[in-house]
Amino acid sequence: MNPAPSQSSDIKFEIGHVLFIDIVGYSKLLINEQSEQIQKLKEIVRGTEQVRLAEAEGKLLRLPTGDGGALVFRNTPEAPVLCAIEIAKALKSHPELRVRMGIHSGPVNEITDLNEQANIAGAGINIAQRVMDCGDAGHILLSRHLAEDLEQYPRWQQYLHNLGDREVKHGVRVGIANLYADQVGNPQLPKKFQALKKHSTRMRWAAMTAVLLTLAIIVAGVGMFSRNRVPSTLAAPEKSIAVLPFENRSEDKANAYFADGIQDEILTRLSKIADLTVISRTSTQHYKSAPETCLRSPGNLAWPILCKGACKRVVSL
Repeated sequence: MNPAPSQSSDIKFEIGHVLFIDIVGYSKLLINEQSEQIQKLKEIVRGTEQVRLAEAEGKLLRLPTGDGGALVFRNTPEAPVLCAIEIAKALKSHPELRVRMGIHSGPVNEITDLNEQANIAGAGINIAQRVMDCGDAGHILLSRHLAEDLEQYPRWQQYLHNLGDREVKHGVRVGIANLYADQVGNPQLPKKFQALKKHSTRMRWAAMTAVLLTLAIIVAGVGMFSRNRVPSTLAAPEKSIAVLPFENRSEDKANAYFADGIQDEILTRLSKIADLTVISRTSTQHYKSAPETCLRSPGNLAWPILCKGACKRVVSL
């Protein structure tokens, strides 16, 4: 049943700056341990300056959960971040409390639940929880949306470390940043991102293997041609080949070593062919910054080149 227009117009959204907190491994604790840890976490949260200031201004909403809760600040986007840092520092005195936090700014609205109790809902709450779920104990994770806002302030730039996108519940992709410094946060890559990185690495190695297998077939063909060529009364010209540097087209600049590794592997395999002179990698490195030279300056070299990029073929220069 669709709600009547008058009911829909009663829903009022506002932008809330949400800090979602939970205790890692809470369900595995004994009943008395759960009670003690929740009580201690509440004391730490209530003791932060940001909570006291927001409550005094009437700018704070609370959403309790079984193993933690959400704080919705309605003053500034920095408030939940400052609060998270205060909490993280206080937790250093309580190593038994393994807490993770997620922060996001988004639409929220106050509702009344089935028990006639005041509650909070909205995308701001949901995304903050999804961001938190991507972390491990000690992590303070932010949505990229909020991180980009904070990056405009020099004071936060040293704290923010982009982790990339992550698929969360219902197939939604969320950009996430890790907030940490020397005494705050957890600099370790979250386990969920480690698994994603391992999968990406396996896919890259699979692609590299396919390239090398193709290369092996080409090299074998060149070798057979060299052995079975028709004798000639004229002296055959010396056969030479060079492999230009490959370009890293990935958005992750750290993957550049894959491109270098493929070039090295090709050079190694080609060097095993008899009667074939392989130009050294050092001699071709200057083409890395000017790949068009291989096509536009035919007077530079006197041997065929296995080109990269747009060439995609062997050409004689």
